[in-house]
Amino acid sequence: MTSKNLGLSPELYDYFQGISLREPEILRQLRLETLTYPMHQMQIAPEQGQFMAFLVKLIGAKKILEIGVFTGYSSLAMALALPSDGQLIACDQDPNSTTIAQRYWTLAGVQDQIQLYLNPAITTLDRLLENGESQSFDLVFIDADKRNYDRYYELSLQLVRSGGLILIDNVLWDGKVADQSVEDPQTQAIRDLNQKLLQDDRIDLSLLPLADGLTLARKR
Repeated sequence: MTSKNLGLSPELYDYFQGISLREPEILRQLRLETLTYPMHQMQIAPEQGQFMAFLVKLIGAKKILEIGVFTGYSSLAMALALPSDGQLIACDQDPNSTTIAQRYWTLAGVQDQIQLYLNPAITTLDRLLENGESQSFDLVFIDADKRNYDRYYELSLQLVRSGGLILIDNVLWDGKVADQSVEDPQTQAIRDLNQKLLQDDRIDLSLLPLADGLTLARKR
């Protein structure tokens, strides 16, 4: 299997998965189906899904916000880790990929715990704030269009509770953020946010070289 973790050889990646990955069968089926789908590389690595589910349990999360669903691997991984009265609000704009997500949510029996909003995510986040849901989320996962990452982050800081987590995906961007000759808007947006987070005293910060780079920001 080709490594989705920067810096790991295929051989070491296979070993790493072989001694640590506990992927539920329903997630494995979704991952394999997504491999046949256009833009399948947008799917997170299974070990990242397992880590995120671990965090859900570790902090006792009951209310999660996901910004960017695709075919639903990350939302399903987190929903499976929620308690029976937990809730996940999912934001996306693509009715095609999210149809796959909804089918697997149903197969896994978590469809009643996930509420999907098919709108621009900023519209949904603004609406949540207008509805009085500020500081009500335990965990937010940001994995959508990179040029809006800073706006998603700022809105997420308003929505997550003190002590809650904001997870931000693709922050190493296949190494392009470290190549100053790369100046496209997506790369620059991630680069700018990474630098901003380093100086942001509203959070505690840890960036893991997991998959394509995952930032953990704990709201103080």
